[in-house]
Amino acid sequence: MIRPARMDDLPEIERVYEAARAFMRAHGNPHQWSDWGYPEHTLLVKDIEKRQLFVVAEAGAIHGVFAFIPGDDPTYAVIYDGQWPNALPYGTIHRIAGDGTVKGLVQKALDFALQTVSEVRADTHQDNFPMQGALQKCGFRRCGVIHLASGDPRIAYQFSKEANA
Repeated sequence: MIRPARMDDLPEIERVYEAARAFMRAHGNPHQWSDWGYPEHTLLVKDIEKRQLFVVAEAGAIHGVFAFIPGDDPTYAVIYDGQWPNALPYGTIHRIAGDGTVKGLVQKALDFALQTVSEVRADTHQDNFPMQGALQKCGFRRCGVIHLASGDPRIAYQFSKEANA
């Protein structure tokens, strides 16, 4: 079950993110999120207030979390070493994480996003091979490299409902 996150979910959401950070450190990705506690509490609160943070729950327990943000993402305005496949309206999946107990989390988030948009974008760190594989398994196409506001590069992906029909 996917539902909007609530303020009282924050302790469990933060537990899920800590589990994801530990997984990344253990699987060759020690830099993404790990050094500075991303996503920080204030960002999660803002996501909840904007109704763009969602939890994946099973049997009443939260096992996954992601932000889904419909509309243009300024981070994706410029892409290097490639190009977006189209300029159609899209939504973005950000900050996706699981505690390791739910399989197919990226597919669940994608299916949720496709209820609203037909194009979905995402990005990940160059060392996050599990996420790269999950995105590609779900039909996302690697499009190039974008830079975060911090200047850090990320591999950019797009899923097109039409291209995957």
